[in-house]
Amino acid sequence: MEKSRSVQSSVVVCLLMVRLLGAAENASWPQWRGPQRDGSVSSAPWPESLQETHLLQHWRVELPPSYSGPVVMQDKVFVTFTRDKRYEGVRALDRKSGEKLWETEWEGAMEVAKLGTSMGSWIRATPAADGGRLFVAGMPDLLVCLDSHTGAELWRADFHKRYGTPLPELGFVCSPLVVGDGVYVQTADSFVKVDKKTGKSLWRSLVRKGKASRDDLGQGNYSSPDFAVIHGRSQLLVADIDAIAGVDPANGKVLWHRVLDSYDQGCILAPTVYRNGIYTSTRASRSGYYPLEYRDQKFSITDGWKNKLIVYMSSPVLIGDYAYAHLKNGRFACTDLRTGKVQWISNRTFGKYCSMVWNKDRILALTNEGQLVLLRADPEEFALLDSRTVSTEETWGHLAIVGRHVYVRERNAVAVFRWQ
Repeated sequence: MEKSRSVQSSVVVCLLMVRLLGAAENASWPQWRGPQRDGSVSSAPWPESLQETHLLQHWRVELPPSYSGPVVMQDKVFVTFTRDKRYEGVRALDRKSGEKLWETEWEGAMEVAKLGTSMGSWIRATPAADGGRLFVAGMPDLLVCLDSHTGAELWRADFHKRYGTPLPELGFVCSPLVVGDGVYVQTADSFVKVDKKTGKSLWRSLVRKGKASRDDLGQGNYSSPDFAVIHGRSQLLVADIDAIAGVDPANGKVLWHRVLDSYDQGCILAPTVYRNGIYTSTRASRSGYYPLEYRDQKFSITDGWKNKLIVYMSSPVLIGDYAYAHLKNGRFACTDLRTGKVQWISNRTFGKYCSMVWNKDRILALTNEGQLVLLRADPEEFALLDSRTVSTEETWGHLAIVGRHVYVRERNAVAVFRWQ
C-alpha cells in the first residue's frame, strides 16, 4: 500500500511539473494535443485574421504520406511517414529551416481493413517525446523508441507478437502517453504500460475477450489515453471499443468502468474531465456527462446529463464551463457542461474532422480538407472570425502550436506558418 501511494505521488508530481512548465512557456509540443494533452496553448493573443498579412508561411517540406500530427521539441520537428506501403519511419527536421537532420525507418507497414481503405494505410498515431526519447506507434501494433538526438532505435515492443493478438483493423491509431517511468498505449485489444527505458511490459489491463471480426484483424481501439487527478486520486482515462474507464497507473487496476451506448459503433473520443466527472460521446448516439463519486476508497460512476449531439472523431476543447466540439455532421457546437444544454450549433459545415486548439478566447481548428478556421469562444453565439485554405491535400494530423508558429501536417508535407 505504501509503495503504491509513493508511486502515485511521484506520477502526480511529474505530470504536474510537465503541465505547469508547458502552460507557462509552451516552448514545445511534445505529444498529441500538446503539453497538457487538451489542445491548450499559452502564448500572446492571436490576431482575428488568418490571411497572409497575419499568418505567413515560414517553410514547407514534402514528405511521404502520414496522418500523424507533428511533434516539436527544442530545435527539432518530428514527423512520421509511410514509404512504399512497406516501411514506416520518422524524420527529424530543423525547427528554423525545415532541413533534414536525421531519418529512421523500419519495415512494418500494414494494409488496413476495407472500412478504412478510403483513408489510406499510412501511419496515424502522433508520437510522444520525453527527454531524449521519441515513442512512435507503428501501424501493426508496434511501439518503437528512438533516440531523439540521433534517430537510433533504442527498443521496440511488438504487441502483436508479444500477446499473440490479431492486428487492429485500422492499425495502431491511439497516440502514446508518457507519464513518469511509463509509456501508456492502447493496443489492439488491451491497455498496456511499458517501461520507457526498456520497452518491457509492466502491466496489461482492460483485456478484451471475444472473437475478432476477421481471422487476422481484431476490432482495435480508437481513443488515445489521458491522465487526470479525480477526487485526489491519479488515474489514466481510457475509452475502448464500448466503455470508458479509470485505471491505476501504478498497477493497472481498473478503478471504475462504465459501458456506453452504441457498442456497435464504438468510442473514438478521449474521455475529458470536467470537475470530478467525465464528458464524452459515443460514435453514433449521444454525448453525456458522468459524475464520479469516491467513498470508502472506491469509485462509482453515475449518469449525469445526456444530449443528442454526436461528437465523432474530433476531440473537443473545454473552456470554462463550456465544451466546443466538431460534430459528426460537420458542424461546430457549444454545450454547457453544467446542464448539457446545447448553446448553439453552426449553420454551416466544416469537413469531416477538425483538430482543435485554443488560446484564451480563441479556437483554431484545422479541417481534414486543409482549411484553418478561427473562432471566438463565445457560449452565446457561433462566432467565426476567419477561415483560410492552407493546403489542397488532406490534413488529418493534429495541429501543433509553439509560440507564434503553427505546424500543419499535410498528407504529403509539413508546413509551418508564423503569426505576424
